[in-house]
Formats: sequence, structure tokens, C-alpha cells
Amino acid sequence: MLPSHNRFPYSAIVERPVFDWPDGKRLAVHLCLNLEHFSYNEGLGISYSPGLPHPNTYNWAWREYGNRVGVWRIIELCNRLAIPLSVLLNSACYAHCPEVIAALRARGDEILGHGRTNSEHQNNFSEDDERKLIHAVRDAILEHEGRAPAGWLSPGVNPSNVTPDLLQEAGYSYLLDWPMDDQPVWLKTRKGRILSLPYPHEVNDIPAIALHDATAAQFADMIIDNFDEMLEQSEQQPLVYGISIHAFLVGQPYRMRHFRRAMEHITKHRDSIWLTTTGAIAKHFIDHVEPA
Repeated sequence: MLPSHNRFPYSAIVERPVFDWPDGKRLAVHLCLNLEHFSYNEGLGISYSPGLPHPNTYNWAWREYGNRVGVWRIIELCNRLAIPLSVLLNSACYAHCPEVIAALRARGDEILGHGRTNSEHQNNFSEDDERKLIHAVRDAILEHEGRAPAGWLSPGVNPSNVTPDLLQEAGYSYLLDWPMDDQPVWLKTRKGRILSLPYPHEVNDIPAIALHDATAAQFADMIIDNFDEMLEQSEQQPLVYGISIHAFLVGQPYRMRHFRRAMEHITKHRDSIWLTTTGAIAKHFIDHVEPA
């Protein structure tokens, strides 16, 4: 036998119990906005200028464009199309760009934990330091939003071996670090269980655009094609379709034009889908589907 994480067994999606999303809907759709802040000239970050320390000036400013400009274009679009956002928040943004979080708070968007900054990955931490990180992010969100976050995505989607355990022990009810299914999956933890919610590995602007060189039009087509196919597939069983964006990528004007086209396509089907947040999806599943 190969080494295993021992958190969940194999399960074929065609052999699962049938359930519905609210109002008998079969496809739940969520849009995740990654709101991130980086240390200047140190730490981790995607580099468009290989060989230089990163985030260097060029890369730091590229990422900062999302906080200064791109995110506001995304908020404007989501306001016009009445699209809720699941905000994956670096807690450092509370000090860096509080105006952005205030605008998202005023919309009623869900705030999730996404580490302090994407300049660090918790997989490099000791267990005690990771526990302190998870608690610090939880406490910062509780202080500013009046409620603790229910969900978590690790910076860089790079959790440690004990991340699910630490999250469950800190009061989180779901995480987005395991992109292995189109339905939520219960994970075993050392003191109970935590829910894994589908988070997109491919319909995600970081791998699609920054790593695989997809054009703006190709990324929009990817969003649309994935939606149309999953809407058909959801006739067989309830599914979750997630889209993940970063304001410094999708918020570029030429990409916004194509992203708008994709989201207009999805919202035309509003009567056939549940367009909601990750937290609402997790809560419905937790309330209606018992761990196996």
C-alpha cells in the first residue's frame, strides 16, 4: 500500500447519495476573490521577471495593482450582476487597504481566512507557529467583521500535514485546500472532522493565466465551457462549481472585458443555479449530509 493521508476514502461520484441544494437546485456556483498583500522585496510571490528577488519592485507593484485598481472594477461588476463574493483574505490587508474590505463588507460578502500574507506559506512553519498563525487570522477577522471566519484557504494553497487538524481545533468548519472533487467531502481530523469544499485548480486565473499562459478570451471561455458542462452533469447529482480570481490578473482592463462576458453568461442562468458563497454551500451540506 502507498502512503496515505488517511483523511478520507476513495468515493466514486456516480455512487453517492442524492441530495439537493436549496429550492431543488443541482448546481451551486461560487466566485472566490483572493485579496492579498505582499511584503516588499522579500518573501514568496509569483514572478514575471525571473532571476530577480521576488516580490521585487516590478512584481510587488504588479500585485498591488489589484488592490488599488482591479478589485474596484471587480466589485463594480459584481454589484451590477448581483454576484456574491467569497473573499479569501490575507489579514495584512486590514492594515494595508481597509477601504477595500469595507466595500466588500458593505456588500455582505463572506470573509474567509487566507493567512496573514501570501509572502509566507504555513507549510514552512512548526506546528506551534502554524497554530498561532491560524488563530491570529481568525481573531483579526473576528475583530473587524464581528464574526469568526468559517472557511480557510492556505496561502499558496500549500497546507501542512496538520492544517486540517489545527483549523478544526480553532473553530473553522471548512477548508478549500483539497481540489479533488465536485462535491464537498468530509475530512477526518485528530479531534473530529472538517469539510473540504471544492475549490478550482484549473478554473483559476493563477494556473490558467500566470502559469499556463491562457489568454483573457481563453480564460473566459474556460469559465463558460466548464459552467455549461457542469450544468448538464448536475442533472445526475448535485455539484459545486467554483471560480477563483485575483484582482491583479482579472482586474486588468482587457481581461475584465472577457471576464464580464463569462459572468454575464452564468448569471443568465440564475434561475437554474444556486449562485452563492462557499460558506453558504458548506453550511447547507453540513446541515443536510452526515459524515459517512
